[in-house]
Amino acid sequence: MANVTADSIKAAVQAQRQSMQALFDQLRRDGLDEPGVSRDPYGDGEQRAHATVAAAADAMGLTLDRDDAVNLYMTLPGRDRHAPALVIGSHLDSVPHGGNFDGAAGVLAGLAAVAALKALNLTPACDIIVMGIRAEESVWFQVSYVGSRSSLGTLPDGALDVRRVDTGRTLADHIAACGGRPDALLARRRHFDPARLHAYLELHIEQAPSLVEAGRPVAVCSGIPGNFRYPDAWIEGSNDHVGLPKRFRRDAAIAGAEFALALDALWDEYEKRGIPMACTLGRFHTDVAQHGMTIVPGRFQFSLDVRAYDPDVLAALEERVAAIIAGIEQRRGVRFHLGPTARAAVGPADPAILAGLQAAAKAHGLDPLLIGSPASHDGAAFAAAGVPIGMIFVRNENGSHNPLEKMTIEDFLDGSTVLTQWIIDCIV
Repeated sequence: MANVTADSIKAAVQAQRQSMQALFDQLRRDGLDEPGVSRDPYGDGEQRAHATVAAAADAMGLTLDRDDAVNLYMTLPGRDRHAPALVIGSHLDSVPHGGNFDGAAGVLAGLAAVAALKALNLTPACDIIVMGIRAEESVWFQVSYVGSRSSLGTLPDGALDVRRVDTGRTLADHIAACGGRPDALLARRRHFDPARLHAYLELHIEQAPSLVEAGRPVAVCSGIPGNFRYPDAWIEGSNDHVGLPKRFRRDAAIAGAEFALALDALWDEYEKRGIPMACTLGRFHTDVAQHGMTIVPGRFQFSLDVRAYDPDVLAALEERVAAIIAGIEQRRGVRFHLGPTARAAVGPADPAILAGLQAAAKAHGLDPLLIGSPASHDGAAFAAAGVPIGMIFVRNENGSHNPLEKMTIEDFLDGSTVLTQWIIDCIV
């Protein structure tokens, strides 16, 4: 350890530039679906990405393993194989026509850090497991954290029966087709005992341009928001003639519009109070089977995601949304059908890990921002299971979940250097 300096750590990570760039390029080809990439979970795109990463890990001499949900584990053995392990992970799936870096950067950062440790001839005190997580993007199955929750035995009841929005096949069917064992997941068999994990760390591109605005390459995350979601909600009104006077109408579309404006006003209220939250109407449309220019809409479909960083705030928001709905139903003679509610717990960053990551960044002359994640991440599933978590964000222009994600290899290597420094400081 005497010869391991900040400069030597940075040099060992920088030496991974060519191999990491080649992996990013291959992952783009794995999911190429112009525009952007579509690495569909438990489908061809995600399968190719997992094969690419597994081959790279195998070439590094890491031990490979997969669980009942076909999550990928790439392990660097530690000095004490029985000590609680460090997990570094992220997902390899993408949204349809998404970008190449959302999720994938976190898996490759884990490999870059492990490669740097090997180059420095350092053996960690415990196993380091780089985890390629399945099916994080809930747009496909409308269930959060499929892979990470499966690994922890916390997959929600009924999740295996949900159907992928494009194929119509169940999650269980997709898992089985990729070599997984849905029956074991149904029985709550888990790969990880949370008590046997030292921590979970994840590097991810930023998903709001905070670092771009500040002109800094990296940030440390203070926490991951929890959420409640209505994936398949609709408003029941009455299909009527376009000439029907207003007093007789039960217009589902106007009820939907009022709902959207009320949510926007609610968000404004919370912003003025300095309480971070967000609400998103991802789907918002009349019934394509029945709508028409001369028909008063009797059905209006929507999805809703509401998120916040405090469980009490989240519970209060759910009550406020229910009150908004009750008022609209009374005023407009419609009925809201919310359908199944999906939930994810708030994932606060562990204070000691947060401080350690800040110190690791400063050791390399970086001044990291401290920001809350605007998005959900698998770390929240680990936090909900009692595992200490930490996250590093890397500067990224043009947002995420679109083909224009723009993380540079230089910023990625800076983030990977922070991760490697933290590992050396804490578990080597």
